[in-house]
Amino acid sequence: MTELPLIIASDHPAFAGHFPGRPIVPGVVLLDLAQAAISQHEGLTLTGLAVVKFYAPVSAGGTLSLRYEAGHAQVAFSLYHAAQKVADGKFIAEAAACHE
Repeated sequence: MTELPLIIASDHPAFAGHFPGRPIVPGVVLLDLAQAAISQHEGLTLTGLAVVKFYAPVSAGGTLSLRYEAGHAQVAFSLYHAAQKVADGKFIAEAAACHE
């Protein structure tokens, strides 16, 4: 299993409207950051999302830990904020590029 840090800038534009007075990271931003990190680190093309579950909100300016494992045509991932799991799921990847 591979682990990478994900840093969310405290001035990310999504915080302006999500939510005033208590900014949290939108789920789509979490997924975008995870997908980009995995794609860059592994050289994979991730073509979709098979499943995702969100467990807890992430506050503005948080640093996350991305843990993932590339398998046959999918990449399973989990996101943690401190020791708390905040999301997990599976990205769909080009099968020829995945590890077994």
